[in-house]
Amino acid sequence: MTAEARPSAARAWVLAARPKTLPAAAVPVLVGTAVAAHQARLDPLVFGATLLAALLIQVGTNFANDYSDFVSGADHAGRLGPVRASQSGLIPARAVKRATYATFAIALLIGLYLAWVGGWPIVAIGSLSIICGLLYTGGPWPFGYHGLGDLFVFVFFGLVAVTGTAYLQTAAWPTLALAAAVPVGLLCTNILVVNNLRDLPTDRAAGKRTLAVRIGDRATRRQYAAFIVLAYLTPLAMAWGRSGAAWYLLPWLSAPMAGRLTRTVLGSTAGRELNTVLERSGQLLLLYGILLAAGLVLAR
Repeated sequence: MTAEARPSAARAWVLAARPKTLPAAAVPVLVGTAVAAHQARLDPLVFGATLLAALLIQVGTNFANDYSDFVSGADHAGRLGPVRASQSGLIPARAVKRATYATFAIALLIGLYLAWVGGWPIVAIGSLSIICGLLYTGGPWPFGYHGLGDLFVFVFFGLVAVTGTAYLQTAAWPTLALAAAVPVGLLCTNILVVNNLRDLPTDRAAGKRTLAVRIGDRATRRQYAAFIVLAYLTPLAMAWGRSGAAWYLLPWLSAPMAGRLTRTVLGSTAGRELNTVLERSGQLLLLYGILLAAGLVLAR
């Protein structure tokens, strides 16, 4: 990186935080809160605290990944993705490590309030989220390197985040929240699917056994397409037999964008060209999530 192109210290920290991944933290909270609003239960303070804690956990996880991937050698000069702070030397790795713990500590402080609101289930969810965020690419057996990253994202960013948010607002586990969590989890996972598809050759060389490395290029592309199809079938199942059924189909307004992304992934696009698909997959998640949340509120 040339001196002229080197970003400022503030910009370097923004890059390390990976803001384009934040829809994966915000959308589950938005949808879970919409489920509560559907049931006429909404506490704005709890919503704000939940959203902030989720964003901090996501940023902390990103910092942890930045540090761990550099230390393990998974991030190197030949990587195909965006610039990483530790690997590029923009921020000393030890500073990124300190930022990881500081970010999770702030999230934990907010979590104390949420634990007071929601009790032991929220303590369990918050603790597991932070621990898994640290162990995703760190620790003695980083499960993100052993093909379990996709499952982790679906469970924690989908099922756990959406239903946990709804529980904080309603003190119950609505079946509607579980149904709404499925497409959210699938589209969150697709962000990782594209990331791992792009990095498949370099991950294989580095010894990272992601699911994409295990099943190969073609199957990974089909995985992305299958998750898109399932995400758009879910609103049909949610609408079945419910009053205001048409509102549940609002996410279908984002289907043209999903179709274009699916065609691109199923084609021959590879390497750095997938960075655009990665960014737009995050945008699709955000658009879908907003439409799903709006449909849940309007279907009351």
